[in-house]
Amino acid sequence: MYAMALAAALAASQPATPPAVPPAEQAPPAVAVQQPPHIPDLAEIMAIPPELQVLLQERVIAPGGTRQEQLERLVVLVFDQTALAIEYDNDRTRTVAETWRDRRANCVSYTLLFVALARAAGMDAYVQEAGEVLAWYRDAGVIYSASHVNAGIRSGMRQQTVDVDRNILATRGRPRGVSDARALAHVYNNRGAELMADGDLAGARALLEAALMADRKFVPAWNNMGVLQQRLGDERKALEALHTARRLAPEHASTLSNLVNAYQRNGQPEQAARYAARLEEIRRTDPFAQFMLALECEDEGDYGCAIARYQRAIRIQGGEHAFHFGLARAYFLDGQLEHAQREMAKAASLGDTERVRNVYRRKLESLERWRMAQASRAPRAR
Repeated sequence: MYAMALAAALAASQPATPPAVPPAEQAPPAVAVQQPPHIPDLAEIMAIPPELQVLLQERVIAPGGTRQEQLERLVVLVFDQTALAIEYDNDRTRTVAETWRDRRANCVSYTLLFVALARAAGMDAYVQEAGEVLAWYRDAGVIYSASHVNAGIRSGMRQQTVDVDRNILATRGRPRGVSDARALAHVYNNRGAELMADGDLAGARALLEAALMADRKFVPAWNNMGVLQQRLGDERKALEALHTARRLAPEHASTLSNLVNAYQRNGQPEQAARYAARLEEIRRTDPFAQFMLALECEDEGDYGCAIARYQRAIRIQGGEHAFHFGLARAYFLDGQLEHAQREMAKAASLGDTERVRNVYRRKLESLERWRMAQASRAPRAR
């Protein structure tokens, strides 16, 4: 099917009247045909290189102990900078062997590495979908709202979660274990999106088709397929893919946004307005959407708007330290120092790790020093 589709696309691009053949010395250079991408199966994706097998045996398995002690040693092996020393890299999804080779991984690759090593050590490990998260990637200096995966470990009646991404600011929903086929769909979908971003549309289609073969109900792959078909110039197939994603997940914001764009391109403003209204309705009750809109308000210097958006996010989903920190920042930028100090204290109390709480405490101390300095500079009545 892939070869036939490619051939049809090439045939459609042929001119109606063949041009005259140029002299040999002026013949254009041959155009290289892009080869279909290699699509690894799960065994290849999860294969552990021999050197890493040795390290796992020495650091995790051989010392013995309880299963919990082995798990703790595995966490040290994967995360400690004196061990694997893997850096977070959101640009590419890698196999376990590629992660070992490059010492770089995104959340999917990190999770696959941990699950592969845990299984090799005899643990009942699996990939979990952790729902939507807000994540801050420091290298890019931006915050993303995106779906997320992490690792689950089952021992008897006890289940534990190991999250490899230290950039998570807030989460929505409880993690749930998924099948290996679903995990494979994550890998193929990520690679397809990455190839599409690189301009390899044929390769992207092959990977997205593989993702949907692994799991026909995987909404992100249908959504990405819709975007890809639009870039390939097939608006009908683009709409078919997007509507399939919408039927599977009626409130998937990215799909609704792409449907708005698709109908605007096709000159169907009524349909575009219909999906835009639905998207806005969902965003009003979506704390992550309100958080992202608050950031946009901050960037535009509209701090009153940012304050209102952060407050709405907190009303919808309380208890998120990142929301209170954002509100504190907006109050500070708006000159409301006492309110900023109050919200910073709330963020510090809600921090989910000691590291996060310490960061907020230091910011709170700095804010207090700033407030006192401002108060000392204020003119006094005579």
